[in-house]
Amino acid sequence: MSKDYYSTLGVARDASETEIKKAYRDMSKKWHPDKHKGEKKAEDKFKEINEAYEVIGNAKRKQQYDQFGSTGGPSGGGAGGFDFSGFQQNDMGDLGDMFSSFFGGQGGQQGRRGRNSNRGRDIQVRITIDFIDVVKGAQKVIAIEKFIICADCSGSGAADNGKLVTCTDCNGTGQVTHTAQSFFGTIQQAVVCGKCQGSGQVPEKPCTKCKGEGRKREKAEITVDVPAGIHDGQTLRMQGQGDAGKNGDASGELYVQIQVKNDPSFVRDNDDIRSEINVSVLDAVLGTEVKVNTVHGEVTLKIPAGTQPNQVLRLKGKGLPVLSSARTGDHYVTVKIEVPKKLSKQEKKLYEELQTHLR
Repeated sequence: MSKDYYSTLGVARDASETEIKKAYRDMSKKWHPDKHKGEKKAEDKFKEINEAYEVIGNAKRKQQYDQFGSTGGPSGGGAGGFDFSGFQQNDMGDLGDMFSSFFGGQGGQQGRRGRNSNRGRDIQVRITIDFIDVVKGAQKVIAIEKFIICADCSGSGAADNGKLVTCTDCNGTGQVTHTAQSFFGTIQQAVVCGKCQGSGQVPEKPCTKCKGEGRKREKAEITVDVPAGIHDGQTLRMQGQGDAGKNGDASGELYVQIQVKNDPSFVRDNDDIRSEINVSVLDAVLGTEVKVNTVHGEVTLKIPAGTQPNQVLRLKGKGLPVLSSARTGDHYVTVKIEVPKKLSKQEKKLYEELQTHLR
């Protein structure tokens, strides 16, 4: 059925963009595979969270989803708008186990997926970027070890770019039929051929470099385009940059989680920036102009006469870029008033005269 992306992120359907972003960051940190080594449940949950945010975290996709659901349209996703995309063998419960036992564990799952069983594995990595990279975006080159397409056979698995021949186990159909007896009677089930993995062909002479698999494990350098405005903990999906599939099948995805270093001068508040400045009592009373460092460089800030302690002044448009938009946040400056701890005789006399005058 249609997936409930709001439930996946734990937010209400009328949640604001800020609430959705915060929920995504919290959930992705909680379920990141690095915190749950070897737990398939956590890996699946992490993918669901990213899928949900890619939809309801994007204004246009969110509008389509709110109107049609995850099937993509009023008649999409199969008969009656039913979405079969999440239907797996495990969802069949005891019936799935029963058929699996009939065919030695090869039943419905492999038969339905066909050559997708050769799809490359997804990979998750984490990289750290500087705070300034959030302002302008950045390109980061990462080195990972993964399966890549074998250059010697171009992914075919055949030596010397040799020919492929018809698989003798399935006669080129990519499937073999298994028969089993049950209390229902004789059951026949077509499953993916184990020899050719559903392709219907096998190399006449397997490639010696990849042993006929069409891929080999090596270190690879990948350039990650980090968009301006990205948030700490957010994950980028790089389609097809995971492990290469066997024998030319589809590659997996690469998920890159972003960690943003803290900056000693600035505090991030969503897409806004907050900082503090110190001014003297006289400057606060009479007003002045001061130089303020922002993520866009140094700017002049006017301190109005009569500025109070901890008063907050705004520098419009001097915050961080808003992800996937042309908008920019603001920079808020908290004014801290410095009261002198020691005064010269002349300064003390002037303050006393001012005190007498004010009385």
